Amino acid sequence: MSGTRTFSSVIHLHKPIVKQAIEDLVRDGLFKPVGFVVDMFCAEMVDLANEMNVPTYLFFTSGASFLNFLLYAQSLADDRPEIDIVREFSRRDFSALVPGFQNPVTSNVIPALLQEKSGCELLLNFARKFREMKGILVNTYAELEPYGLQALAKGDGKRIPPVYPVGPILELHKKSGRGTTSMDESVIQWLDAQPESSVVFLCFGSWGSFDEEQIKEIANGLEQSGHRFLWALRKPPPKGKLAAPSDNEPYVEGPPGRFLERTSGRGKIVAWAPQVEVLAHRAIGGFVSHCGWNSTLESLWFGVPMATWPMYAEQQMNAFELVKDLNLAVEIRMDYKRDLVMGKSNFAVTAEEIENGVKTLMNADGKLRSRVTKMSEEGRKALEEGGSSHDNLEHFIEDVLQ
Repeated sequence: MSGTRTFSSVIHLHKPIVKQAIEDLVRDGLFKPVGFVVDMFCAEMVDLANEMNVPTYLFFTSGASFLNFLLYAQSLADDRPEIDIVREFSRRDFSALVPGFQNPVTSNVIPALLQEKSGCELLLNFARKFREMKGILVNTYAELEPYGLQALAKGDGKRIPPVYPVGPILELHKKSGRGTTSMDESVIQWLDAQPESSVVFLCFGSWGSFDEEQIKEIANGLEQSGHRFLWALRKPPPKGKLAAPSDNEPYVEGPPGRFLERTSGRGKIVAWAPQVEVLAHRAIGGFVSHCGWNSTLESLWFGVPMATWPMYAEQQMNAFELVKDLNLAVEIRMDYKRDLVMGKSNFAVTAEEIENGVKTLMNADGKLRSRVTKMSEEGRKALEEGGSSHDNLEHFIEDVLQ
């Protein structure tokens, strides 16, 4: 059984367990549910909520544009059954104007899950359940994704529940729980010694890792760029095993021979970096990111420009939106895809591309930095009383209590 089918089965098998747990709490007089709030992976729980005659709301942890694409894909699959969606989305010449995007979406930025059968079935079933919700909370804000939110409000001829953009929802004061205190302090102390906005930060998320060939290209690109860097580099798990890379020690064996010596005065390699604290630091001038949505919102919150290097999930689409639609990032690549189980990528990003991307990011013109700074200010205002997300959360609460 594939990983996606296994995941779907696990959620399905939990439905009677969740039902029993709720019934026990109600029987004991502890509480009576007035509604469910579920994330996208638990959208199937809407069936259980319907049995209990209470509404279900979805908390969508990605952006509005990706939500638009999932609904577009589901609508296309259901309205045009003669089309093989997996084959359609895999065509090299695929290009479509999708609601919520200002530029045509091409196959190279469509998530890999939608380009294989079991993954596509899983995501399309999620989207079908999304339409059954009473409302959808989205971790975004009106000022960041106006085009995507307008498309959701306009609708696509089918039912799209009311959408409440309530972000950016971030954990800014919680420790990562991965690195040790001494490791975190070592990173911050090193940054304290660097000039303002002089360091490029490379971090690729909880599941991000590379093979030795790609690590050498990154090392060479960083060295040739001449810029200071903080690089979160971890040893990848064995091929064929779905597991997060090790956080215990930095993978210093990965870069080519004497790289660490040659860059010791301007670079630091760590196994895990406290990302929020790093992005908040005055020494950080740019972020080479996998474009996970949380990382994207954190980078914008602290006003740090990004260079895109997506890896898995919906990250290619996030990168596409940031570079093409929002003009809030520069591109290293938007179409890099990595199989987390097999440890394989669709290609290797060259040292030259990395060097050019880092230079473009760190030498970004004032227009890019001012756009990112403005979006940082807009995100903070959105959460304040009278801000767009604050108001939307109030509207959501009012709707629940009606």
